[in-house]
Amino acid sequence: MGYYTRVTGEIAITPPLAWREIGGSDYDPYRPDTPYSEVKLRTETETVTTDEGRLEREWAPALVPAWDDSFKAYHLLEHVQAVIDAFPGHTFTGRFDCEGEETTDVWRLVVRDGRAVKVTPRIVWPDDEGGTP
Repeated sequence: MGYYTRVTGEIAITPPLAWREIGGSDYDPYRPDTPYSEVKLRTETETVTTDEGRLEREWAPALVPAWDDSFKAYHLLEHVQAVIDAFPGHTFTGRFDCEGEETTDVWRLVVRDGRAVKVTPRIVWPDDEGGTP
């Protein structure tokens, strides 16, 4: 049981993380004992032909939510910040849109100056043009 949040979007990584940075790290998608995190690296692969044969190259251009469905996003900010801190020399840009179980629970996680920040919307009623109800 717990409170679930739907998290969508992605945070771009510039330049993309090279495999030498990912492999064996806490964010290695193939590591069986990867520590729990609410985010994961989105990787891309490409097969290249060399004099030694065909090789597969893999890199991570973005950070994405760990699950496609709603999940308990209690530590989302901390986990995004941990990835940012783990890979200095890269710029993280973009956002996650977050929608909780309650109708008014909407917020965004954005990266500003290397920091994961929670942003909540301001709800403003328009001026009342029709008088009192």
